[in-house]
Amino acid sequence: MLPLLIAVVSTLGLALAVMLSWRAAQSARTPQGAVGWVVFLLSAPYIGIFVYAIFGPHRYMRKSRLRRASRDLFDDKRPDPARADAVAVGGFDRRPFERIANLPFVAGNSVDLLIDGQAAFDAMFAAIDRAETDLLVQFYTFRDDRIGTEMIDRLIAAAERGVGVRLYTDAVGSSGLSRAAIRRMEAAGIEGVAGRRRTPLVRRLQINFRNHRKTLIVDGREAFIGGLNVGDEYLGRDPEIGAWRDTFCRITGPMVLQLQVVFAEDWHWLTGQSLRNEIGWSRPQETGTVEGLTVATGPTEDEDGASAMYFAAISAARQRVWISSPYCVPDLALLSALKLAAARGCDVRLLLPERIDHHLPWLAAFAYFDELTAAGVGIWRYQAGFVHQKVFLVDDGLCGIGSTNFDNRSFRLNFETMGVFLDHPLAEQVEDMLSADFANATRLTKTLGEQPLTIRLGAPLARLVAPVL
Repeated sequence: MLPLLIAVVSTLGLALAVMLSWRAAQSARTPQGAVGWVVFLLSAPYIGIFVYAIFGPHRYMRKSRLRRASRDLFDDKRPDPARADAVAVGGFDRRPFERIANLPFVAGNSVDLLIDGQAAFDAMFAAIDRAETDLLVQFYTFRDDRIGTEMIDRLIAAAERGVGVRLYTDAVGSSGLSRAAIRRMEAAGIEGVAGRRRTPLVRRLQINFRNHRKTLIVDGREAFIGGLNVGDEYLGRDPEIGAWRDTFCRITGPMVLQLQVVFAEDWHWLTGQSLRNEIGWSRPQETGTVEGLTVATGPTEDEDGASAMYFAAISAARQRVWISSPYCVPDLALLSALKLAAARGCDVRLLLPERIDHHLPWLAAFAYFDELTAAGVGIWRYQAGFVHQKVFLVDDGLCGIGSTNFDNRSFRLNFETMGVFLDHPLAEQVEDMLSADFANATRLTKTLGEQPLTIRLGAPLARLVAPVL
């Protein structure tokens, strides 16, 4: 009797694994993801069924429906990007970026570069201290170490003087935020932190649905975006990583309203609370001459917006493409775009860290370097610490600053925000900044075959999991 029962259970388990494999093949976002699920379910059906139930593509479909509902709630806050005057600064066509963002470029902004942690935190703290009505705060990683405690103290002080403070942190990225810090903020009336204490275990374990954005919006009139999180390592205080090279920017002008819409959509999706009547929605006054666009992307979108954004930027290049990112795990389209830009005679450079913070993406990058360097793409390894900024510069008029890494995780699996700007003077500032970074970097000349044995063996293996890196 027992052998028969085991046989029946085994048959049912295999049948369920086959059915889920078919479902995964239909609903996975990428061919690589579909293949991964099919192989996993058929080779280890019992474990695969359990993992699929928690992390499978069906969860993304449900979350996508919920996310679209949050987006629809603020659809009237998204002006139609359609326009006749498509060609902008430097001859760049606005339309691809506007279609990806589902927002128009808006003129009249002012953008200040904030290079490295001290400048960024000083500017953000000053803005928090002058807040009068609302603070919308969003970071992937938020710690209650030295700099985190200082941030918390200032947010609490703002809440105590009557400012509405809403804090959105990622359940995985900010898992180290202590209960004591959460209780302090909750007691001061800061919204959002109480929900973190009730975050379901499944959401904490969900590695492919992370909110990686880093945004601070003050009174609907000024905003900050970039690559920095809230933690001492972003000020170079981690003895293992050392100096931390990063970039934030302060934005004033009409573009702030776009960032506010993105935060409101995130907030509604997370909490179910609409901010339509909770915060001000007036268009900020024009403060400068920069034309800008907020490109907010994520796994619930119908297309891979972050990858498409980089593709549009690289394809538009005629003289130069400079990209700085902590990781280099491109998809095939971006790999081809970089090679074609180099073939057109563009100065194509990737600035990447020599130091390691995450081994797998660091290793996987070496599997792409030979193909890129053979096509004329320069791979530059930053030597003066760890470079974490997410910045691109195209020709002398288009640049981007935000949270989007040059890897598949940012392209397809995380929620990200990038500011895309059309402005010659700002592009010159970004050029000066990146030129200083390249002066602290060395160009890669060794092929994969000339690297140490651990890299020669590890890079091809790490590339196998590139779709989730």
